[in-house]
Amino acid sequence: MTGDDVRVFRHPNALLVSHVHNVLASAGLVPTLRNMTLGGGAGELPPGECEPEVWVPAGHRLRAEALVEEALDGPAEPPPDWRCPACGEWLEGAFDACWQCNRERPR
Repeated sequence: MTGDDVRVFRHPNALLVSHVHNVLASAGLVPTLRNMTLGGGAGELPPGECEPEVWVPAGHRLRAEALVEEALDGPAEPPPDWRCPACGEWLEGAFDACWQCNRERPR
């Protein structure tokens, strides 16, 4: 962690914060978790200061915010429907494999 880190996400649900951290880490953004154990301090400390947070280096802020939005809301545009090249079944864009023959979606 450096002084150039920025907060990109906070939420009272530590599991959701951990999920966002994992999404950003898998994209190579080097996120940092903060306040993961401060929930018990709420009341003695301001509640907003006790929520678990995810921070990233300032240069990764825009990319991180886009990934957080996609992780929480889904992709901006759903993938198009596709036809399985093996069996000809039409599938919704959300599927990466054919339900009929288990063939993976062509890339």
